[in-house]
Amino acid sequence: MDGLELASFQIISAVGAARSSIIEAMQLARQRKFTEAYQKIDEANQFLSDGHKEHVKLIQQEADGDQVPFSLLFMHAEDQFMTTYSLRDVAYEMIALWKEMK
Repeated sequence: MDGLELASFQIISAVGAARSSIIEAMQLARQRKFTEAYQKIDEANQFLSDGHKEHVKLIQQEADGDQVPFSLLFMHAEDQFMTTYSLRDVAYEMIALWKEMK
């Protein structure tokens, strides 16, 4: 497995874990367990940070003049990365709404 494939799988793994934590956070919020829900969001943020580090490495590589080849696997990793960030943002709003409905 080369550098791009490895980075892609590391991103996919990190954001998959983040996505699971985000879903758990929303389920906890629906049960009015807001402290636990925000803890799950914090956990998701750590996973997203791990994925972001791999993402930045590749951007830096390209900025240094090393061409990063097109890869369907990497495109999938980036798609998962960005949709998970969006899901996290929606989760923040949903948790806040459930909290307000108290």
